[in-house]
Amino acid sequence: MRKFIEKALLKWEKLDRGSIRNLFADIASDNELLEMVLHSMTDGVLVTDRDNNILLFNKASERMIPFTSNDIIEKKIWNVIDDTELINFFKEKLLNQEKAKDNNFVLGSGVAKTISISIMPLVKEGKIQGNLIHIEDVTEKKINQARLRRAESLAALTTLAAGVAHEIKNPLGSISIHLQLAQKEMKKKQTIKTKSIKQYLEVINEEVERLNRIVVDFLFAVRPMDMKLEESSLNQLIKELLDFLKFELEQAHIRIETNLARNLPKILMDEKYMKQALLNLIKNSLSAMPDGGVLRIETATKGPDVVLKVIDNGCGIPEAIMDKIFEPYFTTKEFGSGLGLTLVYKIVKEHMGDVTLNSKQGEGTTFILTFSIPQKEKRLLEYEGERNEI
Repeated sequence: MRKFIEKALLKWEKLDRGSIRNLFADIASDNELLEMVLHSMTDGVLVTDRDNNILLFNKASERMIPFTSNDIIEKKIWNVIDDTELINFFKEKLLNQEKAKDNNFVLGSGVAKTISISIMPLVKEGKIQGNLIHIEDVTEKKINQARLRRAESLAALTTLAAGVAHEIKNPLGSISIHLQLAQKEMKKKQTIKTKSIKQYLEVINEEVERLNRIVVDFLFAVRPMDMKLEESSLNQLIKELLDFLKFELEQAHIRIETNLARNLPKILMDEKYMKQALLNLIKNSLSAMPDGGVLRIETATKGPDVVLKVIDNGCGIPEAIMDKIFEPYFTTKEFGSGLGLTLVYKIVKEHMGDVTLNSKQGEGTTFILTFSIPQKEKRLLEYEGERNEI
């Protein structure tokens, strides 16, 4: 339709009244269709000009945004909204010409609803002409996500509880046996061999310590982590941790190789927990290389993410158990809590990151941790990307 109008405008002087009438009728019909589509959308749409005055809005946006009146066209967006948090948000983002993606707000004093707002530049011929604001009601989505998280937490807690019960059973059995042996030693005897009693008590003491470690690990696994996320250097953290483990790695005949990217962007992290996660991965690699080997640690930037790789040339992981290694109390070691990699997974997820692995039995394992780079990008007034017309 647009090309037809452009051609008609070039021949405007040659058009008769009937052709002009038909042209306006076609334009009105197309506008009516576009208006019908716009107002039928379940998501809200707001369009502003470069001065942040509202040019266009649909009915869904009226339902979700608390406007002060129905007369909002050609008025600054923050002057017609009846919500302080939204006013401050739009002022900050629009005046600073910042992009926004999926910013959530809870509105309403009764039955609260959650809306998600994104702001994108409105571009024509490579220049920003205004803003396109997308509003989505995510109330039901948030409720479903909360339900899913509760279900996942309950399932994880059930698995952990089963694991704890299994782990506790062995030391309790050992304590019971050695108490019976001590009682038998003392039964109907005037004198007691202190050497035997001492051995029994030492075993009991060791098993009590083992029970304590099980409980401590369990509480660490189930308690919410009090994360204090701050922008920090992942490279610096790796260097400090490797320096701390230097002698232990030397004694284990492990050669360290690093390839840390220069100018690696800082990420949001809690250094204490991140060190714990990396320490667990390195300990896991040490167990996979009992006779020594090579441990390689790499960092790199990949698009909007920072990627960390921990690579060993140890025994590798059998394919049959690859999907189980992050499960609580799953371990292939003779001695081990089975929580090390579970805690790695939990810590990485608390950092809004992701952890995956590649492994081949007999050839080694690579753990890949991915973290988002904090975005502070501002929109440029002159947009130099693709020339899209809206």
